[in-house]
Amino acid sequence: MTDVTGFSARGDVRPPDVAGGEKETLLAFLRYLREAVIAKAAGLTDEVGLAPGVPSGTSLLGLVRHLTLVERNWFGHAYAGQGELLDDDAPPGPGETGESLIAAYQEAIRASDAVVADCDDLDRPGVRSLRATPPPTMRWILVHMIEETARHAGHADILREQTDGATGR
Repeated sequence: MTDVTGFSARGDVRPPDVAGGEKETLLAFLRYLREAVIAKAAGLTDEVGLAPGVPSGTSLLGLVRHLTLVERNWFGHAYAGQGELLDDDAPPGPGETGESLIAAYQEAIRASDAVVADCDDLDRPGVRSLRATPPPTMRWILVHMIEETARHAGHADILREQTDGATGR
């Protein structure tokens, strides 16, 4: 079943089977997790997707917005030196919809993947850091984004199940 975002409902999807090098393997797992988050957010009404699912106020579409801005901050701002630092803790704003938030995430993913594609050495540090440390390497950023996206994919699993009972990766 395909919804308005163009994504199909999916059941339990296994992790990728990758026979590439380190960069290809890291990207395959990051893509797998990104797709899981998008699949969890797809097909919900804006009212349901933007509604807080826990007392802290976290919503499924709020997670999508957070991951969008984290992608832009780490790959674009920190590694490539592009754009301003974005507030990745800000909730979705007025007028933002599930469709617009997912589209923004997909665009951030394309931009991040372009930065990774331009990197020919995973040990090369970026332009700046988002922490009080020297700029991290592309390897560190990829591993961090796998960790960040995986953690929030788990949150998305729980939030989605609370909305309509949907389970699976």
